[in-house]
Amino acid sequence: MGAFKGQVQIVTMFFARCEFACPILVHDMKRIEAALPATLRTNVGFLLVSFDSERDTPEALHAYSQRVELDTNRWTLLRGSPDDVLELAALLGIKFKRDSRGQFAHSNVITVLNAAGEIAYQQIGLNQDIQPTLKAITTAGEPGRP
Repeated sequence: MGAFKGQVQIVTMFFARCEFACPILVHDMKRIEAALPATLRTNVGFLLVSFDSERDTPEALHAYSQRVELDTNRWTLLRGSPDDVLELAALLGIKFKRDSRGQFAHSNVITVLNAAGEIAYQQIGLNQDIQPTLKAITTAGEPGRP
């Protein structure tokens, strides 16, 4: 995540073929984005990192971002090797497991990283109150604040 240092990042691990939680997680992130003041919104990045290294190709992620209307000026969709995905999940405290249907059971977490790339806050669960997350984003963007 070194390439994203210097800017507050909102990170969620997901997969594009998710039938249940991921659409809600992305919707929650879009709610957070919409609630940010315009002056702050331009200084915050939104990252979606796929669990599904096999099927979430760059083309599939691009199609997904278009389908759910993500602003590519602020939103980045990433995939990595299975080992990189496991490492990131461990760093963020996210658990996931692929099932026999190719779906993933996974933690539902939205993580706020400060400009130094450190975890500033985690919103756990779906359809949560976004006010604590908004406060954490504001604080994470202040110089010298964790």
